[in-house]
Formats: sequence, C-alpha cells, structure tokens
Amino acid sequence: MSSSKSLPIDISNLSKSYGLVKALDDVSLNISAGEFLTLLGPSGSGKTTLLMALAGFVRPNSGSIQFGGQEVIATPPHERGLGMVFQSYALFPFMTVAENVAYPLKVRGVSKSDQKIRAERALETVQLGEYGDRRITQLSGGQRQRVALARAMVFEPQIILMDEPLSALDKKLREHMQIELKALHQKLDATVVYVTHDQREALTMSDRIAVVNHGRIEQIDTPEKLYRQPKSFFVADFIGESVSVPIDVENNSAKLNGRKIISNQSIIQGSGKHHLVIRPELLEVISGAIPKKSNDLSGKVHDIIYQGDSVLVIVQNKKLGLINVRVPANRAGQTGLPSRGEKIGLALHPEDTIIVPEHLL
Repeated sequence: MSSSKSLPIDISNLSKSYGLVKALDDVSLNISAGEFLTLLGPSGSGKTTLLMALAGFVRPNSGSIQFGGQEVIATPPHERGLGMVFQSYALFPFMTVAENVAYPLKVRGVSKSDQKIRAERALETVQLGEYGDRRITQLSGGQRQRVALARAMVFEPQIILMDEPLSALDKKLREHMQIELKALHQKLDATVVYVTHDQREALTMSDRIAVVNHGRIEQIDTPEKLYRQPKSFFVADFIGESVSVPIDVENNSAKLNGRKIISNQSIIQGSGKHHLVIRPELLEVISGAIPKKSNDLSGKVHDIIYQGDSVLVIVQNKKLGLINVRVPANRAGQTGLPSRGEKIGLALHPEDTIIVPEHLL
C-alpha cells in the first residue's frame, strides 16, 4: 500500500489518571503510515482511553501524540482531520444514507455537486451504491456499519479510528465484515487504529496488535508472533485457547516436576513464576512411543466432545491434571478417535513449547 497520504502516529510517555486509577500508564507506541494496528485488551484495560486520546476526546495528563511529526495534544478533535467509526455507528436517522455519508463534506464546505459525487463513490466502495436514497431505519446492522465506514472515509482522512465497530453484529456477519474491512483497508490510503476485545477479530484483521493491560502495552507484535511467541503470561492467556502450568526456571532451564522441558524458544526473564503454556491444537496424539526430543504429556482420555469443525479430546495427565487436545474433524475422521478411559501418547514438540514469565520486568 502507498503511504503518500497516510500518516504515522507517534505516542510518547502518555499517561492519564482518573483519581487514583491510572487509565494510561506511560504508554509509548509508534504506528507506521498505512498500518492497520489493533489495540486489544479486556474491558477496563485502557484501550478505549488511548483511542479517545488520539481522537482528542480525552486530554492526557502528560505525554505526546504526533501525527506525521506534528504535535496534536492541544489540537481540538474537529481539527485533527480524523475519520471515526463508533460502536453505535452514530448515524443520523432523519437523513438518507447519501446525506449521512456526505455530512463530513458538508461541514467542510464542499460544494453540493462534489458532495454527491464523493458520497456515491464512497458508497460504491462499501458495496452500497444503490442505497443512497434509503433511510437508515431501512438498513440491516451490517449495512449501517458500512454506511458508517463510508462516512468515515468520504473526505479521505489520513488516519481512521475505529472503536469496536463490529461488536453489535451477530457472529456470522461479524466474521464476514472482518474480511471486508481487511480488504477495504488495502484500498484505502489511511492509517487505521482499531479497538476490540475480540482476540480472533484482532488476529484476522491486523498488521500488528498492541495488547493493552492495566493501562500499559504488554506486547506489540504481528498476529502470528503474539500467538506463537507471547512475552508474558497475560498475553499467552488472553490470546487464543490454552492450558497453563506453573513451572520452575533456573539458569535459563525450565523443569516440570523435576523433568526438563524442551523448547526451541529462549526463556524470557521476568518477575513471579514462569508458566508452560499449552495450545490444544499444537499437541500431537501419538500411538507409539513419544519422541525423545519432545515433551511427554501422555495420559488417559477423560472425555471426547464433538464441536463441528474440530473434536476436543480431554486428557487426564497424572501430574498436570486435565489437558485439552483439539483435533480437526477431518483428521479425526481419517485416523479415528481414542475411547474414553484409553491411555494415549501426547507430545508437545519443542517448536510449539511456550514458556512465559508471570509478569514482564
């Protein structure tokens, strides 16, 4: 994507407190021009406060925000030139679809003829070219979301902020719109900052993800690195499905119940205990002996649960307790499944073995 119009965002040492509560705690973050960056975290983590600070609706206590090298901390929201998409869409019910989309152009003094042309172009981009004369109340949830997107991009902003815009949609439509938004970003010459608490949504759409927790960024990385190489227990636990087990780490060596854990990843230093993080889909059910260079998590089948696209096999390990193993349904059909009570070999390979500290230093 070209970055001739999109702007980089540089956030330095940003803090915001509400009484004794630190909503943002010395946050620093650099977002490249044209990047799709997602702020991901649970409710109350500070992700929305950070987005509202970028928008100008929240004034930080300290720190710096720069768009394209220009400081904007003191710039009012309406002068920041941002496109915004809200969770509620914030559409005007008394206006037509085209009038809603053209509104940012109207307040900027664009001529009526240009308003019409550019609104039509924006609606075509979101596949609503024939809906301009309709009322908002005549649209479905997914269509309203597209209108909000068209309105946010109609004046060709260099930065677009999105605050959980898909959260009100049902699961099937939400997943469809994730793919549409990702494709739309490829067409736009804009930097996008997106807020969500939905980890799958973030993994699907983002160039990079910043995981926010207690007002701080725990880790910022590509979706694959966040999933496969988390740097803290919070990130490992929040991103994806997992089972975690406290382990002992000494001299860069990890042990579980006195047995060495084999991992290709270097052990990250931190405070508190370390954890072995086990992803259910990365475990391999083995009929014979466990390979010597893998970690043996064998046990007895406690339960088998069919879940459509996969089968969840719950294994009782004598030392670790219950471990979830996720087997794709097609593979389960080809190889067959073990029976309840059957002893099975379970291998966790070194390249899939994740060890993280309780807290980052």
